Order: sequence, then structure tokens, then C-alpha cells
Amino acid sequence: MNAFRYILNRLKERSTWMGLIGLATAFGLTLSPEQTEAIIAFGISLVGLIAIFTKDADSPDNKKIVKITKEEGK
Repeated sequence: MNAFRYILNRLKERSTWMGLIGLATAFGLTLSPEQTEAIIAFGISLVGLIAIFTKDADSPDNKKIVKITKEEGK
């Protein structure tokens, strides 16, 4: 059960999705040149969308949430 929870937690992370997309994009190298270009463009687009719609771990908003949570726990 812990392995399943570990995997689920990793799937919530932006870096996991970026890595999976990067691997999927790399596998496009075995296809025709046209397909390879389409897969790479799609992969780069997905990475861009993930970067736009997810927060960085060290963003000011996340630090504020951690600070508030720690103060409430006193």
C-alpha cells in the first residue's frame, strides 16, 4: 500500500509529469521525421502548459501557506 501511495504522491508533482512527457517525447525519435516533429511539438506544449498552471514549490504563496500552518499549530 505504501508503494501505491508513493506513486500517487509523485503523480501530483509537476516534475513527475514533466519527466513523463519528456520520456514520451524521446520515444518519438523512432518514428518518421514528421511524426517526430509533431510529438516533440506536442511534448513541449504540454510542458509549457504544466509550467503555466502549476505552482513552483518555492513560490511565495506556498511559503505563506506553510508559515500560516506552522503558526496555527502552536
